[in-house]
Amino acid sequence: METTATTYDYDYDNYSDDPTTLVAPCNRDVDNYVGAQLSILYYFMFLFNLVGNGLVLTIIYRFEKVTTVTNILLLNLATSSLIFMSSLPFLGVYVQLSDWIFGNVMCKIVGTVYYLGFYSSVLFLTLLTFDRHLAVVYSLSTSRMRNRSYAFVSCLAVWSISSLACIKPMILHTTFVNYINNNTYCQEYPGDFPSIDVSQVRRCGFYIQLFLFFLFPLATIVYSYIRIAVTVMSSKLVTRFKTVKLVFIIVMLFFICWTPFNIVLLMHDGSPNCEQERKRSYALHVTRNFAYVYFCVSPILYTFVGKKFQTYFRRLIMKRLPQSKRYLTSSRYSRSNMSTKSTAY
Repeated sequence: METTATTYDYDYDNYSDDPTTLVAPCNRDVDNYVGAQLSILYYFMFLFNLVGNGLVLTIIYRFEKVTTVTNILLLNLATSSLIFMSSLPFLGVYVQLSDWIFGNVMCKIVGTVYYLGFYSSVLFLTLLTFDRHLAVVYSLSTSRMRNRSYAFVSCLAVWSISSLACIKPMILHTTFVNYINNNTYCQEYPGDFPSIDVSQVRRCGFYIQLFLFFLFPLATIVYSYIRIAVTVMSSKLVTRFKTVKLVFIIVMLFFICWTPFNIVLLMHDGSPNCEQERKRSYALHVTRNFAYVYFCVSPILYTFVGKKFQTYFRRLIMKRLPQSKRYLTSSRYSRSNMSTKSTAY
């Protein structure tokens, strides 16, 4: 659906406390049209995430006990990904119409759900990566520490930090009306709120986003996978090259999908002109979709790389589709033969 409404870039200095008193100096039709076309992907991401993470949760529930650290973290990662993706259909409609039609209460809810899922997904990915680093590099010395209490405390800390980080969008996200085209917007209100130092809240939100949800996860993931790669390469495992290749793919996906979005998101200019804001908007529309794709596939990627989960998946398929049993069994036998031959060298 094409965007029929006109959206604008607003000048913060020209706002009053009245949300209907808006100044619209910069027409943003073109870049918002691009965003509206790309937002069609939100619906496909939501459906793919619903099926993929639903499958992850089903396998953990049916075949695994939620007692191991890895399963507890995977369960929380899949849940946070589902929370995040549940906001995308609403955002897709909003971007395509350039008009929020769901009311102020849903604006607050969707904005909070978006950031809660967004922040918790980043931290759970970081925690899961660091836990794998502990399991591989310090397998013996950390075996006692990596218990259910450690997992529950870690997950509680992630949800608490993510919830606290949502205070800013809970305060600043609201609906307001553009008096020029009578469209309703649902986003961070650029004006001032009574009894709230909005500039201080925005500044704190900026640094929290920069350090806690970008630099810290990036440094932790890179460090953890470097240590994992070094440990695996120095061992005598037959599958070490396959493991290192997988590690490289995961790290590269994180860089490609996550880093550009954060760089564009954190670009801050005190007084950008209209053309600069259009260019930044184009970049945001493209890089945002790459970041969403990573959040969409990461729980599935972290889960199904393990042979145990692949076996559970085959068992689930064969139970639901008995006619596939012959194909899956022969395919598994062929891969086993190939693996046996390759270990002879």
